Amino acid sequence: MSSQFTVRTADHLPTLLQAFRKEARLTQSEVALRLGVTQQTYSALERNAGTVGAARLLKLLHILGVELILCKPGSIQAPPADSDQASW
Repeated sequence: MSSQFTVRTADHLPTLLQAFRKEARLTQSEVALRLGVTQQTYSALERNAGTVGAARLLKLLHILGVELILCKPGSIQAPPADSDQASW
């Protein structure tokens, strides 16, 4: 999985969260336990990530081993042409 992603809408979050969870080799139940919710609640959260509050999203990203970096468009140097960076 690429190391940088540009997320412009909440619609991109479910796919990314699922991919990060699988990359971390965690089940929904394991993430739910660490997040303090039921597996069913986490499943709904993963499907509807746009409705998650900032504090819970940051805690989830920490559990998944992912950090959130905010920047203005164009302020991150473009990766080399052979990079596998994805832009959502």
